[in-house]
Amino acid sequence: MTKPSHTDSQPQLANKISVGRNIPRKWPKWLSSFAAWVLTKRGWRVEGELINQKKAILAVAPHTSNWDFFIGLFVVFSFKLNINFFGKHTIFTPPLGAIVRRLGGIPIERSKAHGVVTSIANKIKQADHLILALAPEGTRSLIYPWKTGFMHIAREAEIPIQVIGLDYARKVIVLGPIIQKVTNIDEQMQTIYTFYDNVCAKYPKNCKTKP
Repeated sequence: MTKPSHTDSQPQLANKISVGRNIPRKWPKWLSSFAAWVLTKRGWRVEGELINQKKAILAVAPHTSNWDFFIGLFVVFSFKLNINFFGKHTIFTPPLGAIVRRLGGIPIERSKAHGVVTSIANKIKQADHLILALAPEGTRSLIYPWKTGFMHIAREAEIPIQVIGLDYARKVIVLGPIIQKVTNIDEQMQTIYTFYDNVCAKYPKNCKTKP
């Protein structure tokens, strides 16, 4: 993937990563600087290049710890990304509900999952821009195979997916390969598993990428 021709300056995480102008942005400069400083002080850095699209899915894994959310959130702040994510509907009640929505949270009821993929895909199609971040496994517990709802959403909405790894062994946020178009979910999931074979989870025993 070639580098975007237009970039926006922002604090860096121990190395230089450019963010293209197409990807939606928000958050103030002071928060961006603070988040980048915290991650860098904790030893984290970023490798790779971020997708430069107005609409996309960021598939972030492995997801084995609550720390994954906070690291991801600080990356979002650092690069001023305007993203959305799913959350259990129970966390959207006061007093935290307003904060979670401000962060980009979208409430879902797992007991009423029927039609969720099509509903989300339609919302993405209707939006001018929407970057959806989610955990492919769908749980912190050991699971295989991973859930493929995000693949179906991308296919219906006709948007790309970028896989992102949280490598705790090296303390690296790995901006991985981009699936420009979902055509064969089974084959493309194998590509995703192969990428995560080389990414060390916070709790490796809870991450399974092979039968």
